[in-house]
Formats: sequence, C-alpha cells, structure tokens
Amino acid sequence: MNRFSVVMAGLAAIAVLSGCAPSMSGSAYTRNQARTEQSVRMGVVESVRQVQIEGTRSSIGPAAGAVVGGIAGSSIGQGRGAAVAAVLGSIAGGVAGQAAEEATTRRTGLEITIKLDSGNLIAITQEADEVFAPGERVRIISGSGGSRVTR
Repeated sequence: MNRFSVVMAGLAAIAVLSGCAPSMSGSAYTRNQARTEQSVRMGVVESVRQVQIEGTRSSIGPAAGAVVGGIAGSSIGQGRGAAVAAVLGSIAGGVAGQAAEEATTRRTGLEITIKLDSGNLIAITQEADEVFAPGERVRIISGSGGSRVTR
C-alpha cells in the first residue's frame, strides 16, 4: 500500500471516529438526559455572541495518527532506518491525529446572555444550531446534563 493511501485511510478513520463527539446543541439530548426531570426558568435574551467551542481531545485521534504514521514511516528505508522512521512516523502521526481530531470536532457556538424573570443575569454557551435575538423571550432548561436555551 502506498504512503498516500495509508495517510488517507488514517484521516478517514479519524473523521469517522470523531463523529462520536458529544453534542452541545440546544436541541440534542443524550440517552441519559431522556426521561429525567429538568427545571425550567424563563427570561429575555440580553445579548448573543458567536464563539468557538473547542473540539474533542480523546485518545482516538492520536492513536489512529500514530498507527498511520508508523506504517508510513516503516515503508521508508531498510533495517534500522525503517525502524527509526516508523518510530518518528508514529510520533508525528500521533501529533497530527490529535490536531485533526480537534479540528474536525470544533463547533461554532453562541454565548447567550439572558436576564431571568427573577432579575438574575446568566450566560449559556451552546452550539449555534438555533438563532436567538436580543429581546426574545426564551426558556432555560437545566438538569444533570447542564443547561440549554430554547424557545
């Protein structure tokens, strides 16, 4: 297998595995959040600011990158040279795999500042999968999985 094919297979594996990253969406619930009681507060949106939600940093990206880098490196040279290249390829692949995983799971988010009916001011950050505007009346749903803003 040529080096390009190995690298492409590794990047595809990282992309597929990074799909397992948890969602910070306002409308997506985890299995554990279903059928649990949550409290609801009401308020008015004061401001909305776009932010970046950093990507996942698990062991999947570095591991996949290290495997791909090791295979690619071992195809260089012969004997000890191939072994050294495999080790260096594994290290470089692990670093690249971690960066690729973080980049593919990074999301655009919103920092939503809300004035609650109680008068308190809060801010919640979640994925930008809904549009909120200042002055809009919203619900804040809070439970074991954090809080989210909905209409």
